[in-house]
Amino acid sequence: MTALPHANDIALALDRAIERKELVILYQPKIALLNGALVGVEALMRWQSPRFGTVDPSMFIPIAERSGAIDELSEWGLRTVLRQWRDWRDQGIKTDIAFNISALSLRDLHFPDFIERLCQVENVPCDQLTIEVTEGATQHATRLLDTITRFRIKNMGVDLDDFGTGYSSLLQLRQLPYTGVKIDRCFVEDVASDPEARLIVNCIVQLAHGFGLTVTAEGIEDEATLDLLRELGCDHGQGFVIAAPLRGIELVPWVLGAGGEWRRRQAQAPCLSSAA
Repeated sequence: MTALPHANDIALALDRAIERKELVILYQPKIALLNGALVGVEALMRWQSPRFGTVDPSMFIPIAERSGAIDELSEWGLRTVLRQWRDWRDQGIKTDIAFNISALSLRDLHFPDFIERLCQVENVPCDQLTIEVTEGATQHATRLLDTITRFRIKNMGVDLDDFGTGYSSLLQLRQLPYTGVKIDRCFVEDVASDPEARLIVNCIVQLAHGFGLTVTAEGIEDEATLDLLRELGCDHGQGFVIAAPLRGIELVPWVLGAGGEWRRRQAQAPCLSSAA
């Protein structure tokens, strides 16, 4: 069995990864379950290291946080996705981009100002960017109220990611001005086969809608799950049954091909109101 690389070795290699162009951003389409229209993409950072092979973000992001490299990593990622948005706009595609932000960055009250300046430099409207915040990153919700509020004042969306897996979900919905929640895949993957998972998803959808939030299900792997989520009133969905993460240059062909097929199929699906 190959030994896992030491954190210090990864930190040293990560320090040169941007310069050596080893990092890439992939984009996973997110569709409206009601009509199949593209409503956004989630930006996913990937690292293909010549030494370690494919390094999962769950490994290198915490190391970047501990080593102090997270700010450089976040800036590179944000500049990359904003420039990609501009390329898509020039090709006639305007869609929201969601980018996951480190918990450490959220502690900086001026971080929303920094992102706003990046948007201005890259000529991207702030309302085309959604900041994704993992639930575990916001356990001290009251300390983050000012930062998240500043994102909202600047018209950026803020979604609570991995919803339902932390201990403070309901408290956060009350205290923080989110625009949406993302149901964790651990609930989504069983919704078609497990009545309890379906009950939990249904409760999350109703709760989020009660707060005026949009609901996205992530990790949808089959059409039976997608149909059930649509029936339960979930707003948006993403997963391999819709599209695998794509390179930036692949999104426009997807929209013109498979994305158009999703719009046609969802438009032909039974109306939710008539099924209720």
